Amino acid sequence: MAAIDPQEQLKELNSTLTGIETVLDIEGMRRGIATLREESADPDLWSDQDRAQQVTRKLSYLESELGRVEGLRGRLDDLGVLFQLAWEEEDADVLGEAEGELGPLRKDIQLLEVRTLMSGEYDSREALVTINSQAGGVDAADWAQQLQRMYLRWAERHGYPTEIYDTSYAEEAGIKSTTFAVKAPYAYGTLRGEHGTHRLVRISPFDNQGRRQTSFAGLDVVPVVEQSDHIDIDESELRIDVYRSSGPGGQGVNTTDSAVRITHLPSNIVVSCQNERSQLQNRASAMNVLQAKLLERKRQEEAAKMAELRGQGTSSWGTQIRNYVLHPYQIVKDLRTGVEAGNPTAVLDGDIDEFVEAEIRWMRQQEIAS
Repeated sequence: MAAIDPQEQLKELNSTLTGIETVLDIEGMRRGIATLREESADPDLWSDQDRAQQVTRKLSYLESELGRVEGLRGRLDDLGVLFQLAWEEEDADVLGEAEGELGPLRKDIQLLEVRTLMSGEYDSREALVTINSQAGGVDAADWAQQLQRMYLRWAERHGYPTEIYDTSYAEEAGIKSTTFAVKAPYAYGTLRGEHGTHRLVRISPFDNQGRRQTSFAGLDVVPVVEQSDHIDIDESELRIDVYRSSGPGGQGVNTTDSAVRITHLPSNIVVSCQNERSQLQNRASAMNVLQAKLLERKRQEEAAKMAELRGQGTSSWGTQIRNYVLHPYQIVKDLRTGVEAGNPTAVLDGDIDEFVEAEIRWMRQQEIAS
């Protein structure tokens, strides 16, 4: 098969990048950055801490996204010049250097293209992630904690702020559950495909006979609520409990009953928060989590109703989605997209972009097909 002409490849990459720039509305991003910079310079902004943090996070995100697009445009323009120089000078070394840059540039443009696929109603929101240990006893609790670390490391790699609202520790090792926020625009659109059951197969470090153990943990991802969302919550339908915050092994991290647990009786949704020293702050955070979960429940009910009216079945992403096998061989495989990685250690250290990007494309295809 004849190699594709570099000029044709450059033309194709230019067309793809131009399409990305159009979808992302680069000029709109520049105007948004200018507005946010003016707002962030207002000394009165920090009188409202939540608003100030939202402004600074959005500004940081837009500046990063714009820099990413402009950087790719610069690389593509420079590569065109490099090829032209190699052809004019008939310089094989320069030509080899230029050809070697084509692959990495194509990959980086394709990664950015994934961002344009996130066009859902709530995709631009920040994300609330809840992880629960499932079947597997102490191994499942340990597995849930490993997953928590994996996603926190992923966020750290990307420079996304996170906030852990609540962690319920298991008695022997690991955690029963945890809820944390990923505070970056499009965090929900990026992570929503991670929703489902994650399965681990390994030699159990808690089995004195060294037997293989299969463990399960469930992951739930919902969008953070905003002021424009209308979620009615009747206070009479809430049961609110306060208790003392605790860490691993029951070690007290507080000397007052500041942790808050809220049960929404009609839906039986239970949320809790213990990351602040103030009971009022924990109650406010727990209410935000409850609103987010009720918003997602409402969205799912509306989607199911629309699917029924259209005579379609609803797609469920809440089933087992990925296997992490550490014994007798090592592989991580996504059951929907078929993406595989032979280095589970790297994956569990937060290197999950390949899986996330593939599932964003997969979900987009599913949505188009339905």
